[in-house]
Parts: sequence; structure tokens; C-alpha cells
Amino acid sequence: MASVKSLKPRLAEVGPRPAAEGAAQTFAVGQHRLNYEVYGSGDRVLVWLNPILLDSKLSRGLARALAARGNRVVLLDLLGHGRSEKPVQPSAHRMDLYATHVLALLDELGLDEVVLGGISLGTNVSLLTAAQAPERVRGLVLEMPVLETAAPAAALTFVPLLLNVRYARLPLRLLSQVMSRLPESGIGPVDSVIATIGTDPDAISAILRGMLVGPIAPTVAQRTAITAPALVLGHGMDLIHSWPDARRLARQLPNARLIRTRTFAELWVRPARLTGEIAGFLDCVWDEGSRDVAEPPGVSA
Repeated sequence: MASVKSLKPRLAEVGPRPAAEGAAQTFAVGQHRLNYEVYGSGDRVLVWLNPILLDSKLSRGLARALAARGNRVVLLDLLGHGRSEKPVQPSAHRMDLYATHVLALLDELGLDEVVLGGISLGTNVSLLTAAQAPERVRGLVLEMPVLETAAPAAALTFVPLLLNVRYARLPLRLLSQVMSRLPESGIGPVDSVIATIGTDPDAISAILRGMLVGPIAPTVAQRTAITAPALVLGHGMDLIHSWPDARRLARQLPNARLIRTRTFAELWVRPARLTGEIAGFLDCVWDEGSRDVAEPPGVSA
């Protein structure tokens, strides 16, 4: 029988065990810590970003489905969201700062190049990241962009919400304390909404105020310079995520394909079609023989 002493070198060679799939992991960006989850393995990496006020729970089903197709999917909770730290200073929540956090995550994971994607806020941050560091972005999956057409509707939605959060702080804080104690249901979109309601109102206020300062997307000139293949998903169900914005973005990006989703929640409620489209796009992007995945002008419905 081997002695305990003889086993020590072997144990040292094994090193720390990798985190279990989907386990919460953190890394530091300046004075803050951000949370991320990893699904799957390998060199084909998709970093997926959350929409405003929601978190990574929303997209766990998508992550598992894409991981089963040979991709490594990293779900990042942007600062102020999910399990990431929630500073109450609005200046911490500029979208261009969020883009630097994404690049810090790539450095943390030792990744030179990834596909970036997300929903709403996550789409805009992906675009800003691609404008800041195009050499790090192999492709883009952009669902529900928020651009120029959406500005009036966004103001009409978020300004009243900000006022309610700011001036109804006490009852909202009581509600958040109750909701934060609820166990997870295992249904990603439901758990994400519950987590949002369970967020302290001061943290929500800081995010909403931070969105009002700094750029929310690259300029048109910057967008037309983004040559990475892009898959743009849009719908016509609301004014904040307007179909004209999605269509215009697909025209501005030199190598983009546009898909019209059937509802704003198709990716969460009936995900098979869009998951298949995203998986096929990722296959093309990571194909060493071709990085041009755009189709002739038109819309896939």
C-alpha cells in the first residue's frame, strides 16, 4: 500500500478541481467583484450578457443547449446585476465601463477571442466591446438592440421607473427583502424576475441613472467599422426594442444577418428555432475556412 507521504506529489500534480458546470464564480474588476457561470467546455466560447435589471438565470437554458452543441458558454452578470456587486454610485454603471468589464473577464479566462452576445443591454454592451477591442470579438449575437429609434420610448419607460424607485424606497425595500428570501423555482426566467424584485431599490436606482450618462451604443461610424460576423435578432412587439432599430443595425454592420423573432420572449418560451439559428451561426463563425456568414439582404422569419 502506498504511504501517505508517497501520495503527496501525485495530489499536487492533480491541482484544484475545475468548478462544477453552472457554479457561481467571481473575478475582480478594480474594487468590484463580478459573477459568472460557465457551461460546456472547449475553445469555442460565447460570452452572453444579461438585459437590464435581469441576470444570468434568464439564459441558463440557452447556455445548456448551446453547450450541448459543442460550445463553452459564459454567462456574465454585469455590474449591479445578479450575484455581481451592486454599487450605488451611478457613475459605476456606464455602458462603456461595462464593456471594459467584459474585456477584463476575457483576460481572467485567458481568452484572446470570443463570440459576444446578449439581450437588450447585453447587446449594446457587446457592440461597445466590439468597438473598443475588435480583435477580441470573433462574432456577435445581438438580440433586441436599443438604438436611436427607441430613445423616446426608453425615456418614457425608465424615467418614471427611476422616480418610483427613488421616491418609494421604503415599501420597495420591504418588498425586496421578502422576495430575496424566496427559494429558486428552477425556471430561469421566473427566477431572474424574482431576483430583480429582490434587488435593493438603491442599486436599481443607480443602474437606471447610470444608463442616462455616457454612450449607450457605438456611433454609426463605429458600427460600420465592426467587421465581425453578426446575427441580429429583433421583433416588433415594443417600442424600446423596435424592429426599425434591429433592421437598421443589420444594415450598418458589414457582415450581418437579420432574423425576426415571433415574440419578444421566443428565446425563453419556445427556444428551439432561435437556439438552432444561434448554434448554426456559431458553427459558421468558428469554421476556420470562413468568417463570412451574412446572407443576401432579407429577413429570416
